[in-house]
Amino acid sequence: MSKINLEAPFQSFRGKICKHSKIIFAQRGQTQYTSQICNPRTKAYSAEELARQAKFKSALSNANTALADATQKAAYETAFAGQSKYKSLRGYVIAKEYEKLA
Repeated sequence: MSKINLEAPFQSFRGKICKHSKIIFAQRGQTQYTSQICNPRTKAYSAEELARQAKFKSALSNANTALADATQKAAYETAFAGQSKYKSLRGYVIAKEYEKLA
């Protein structure tokens, strides 16, 4: 039986990887995550889903603008320090900008 030399991302895999899957690599901080989608989406997004995606994109754009402005960033940092729900300032600002769009 022939030997197989696996590429670097696959050397630590254990178990089965299905042929039809889409393998996803993501890095959060110092941790590398690997995942797979066994049943990728085949139907088109509904109008409601597209509206929600557009709203989130708008909130993200507004959050980036707010964090670039020193005055708004300072106000958000003060508000962020007084809460415990969100772990990052960026996540907090995105959530608040999303609420404004409602």
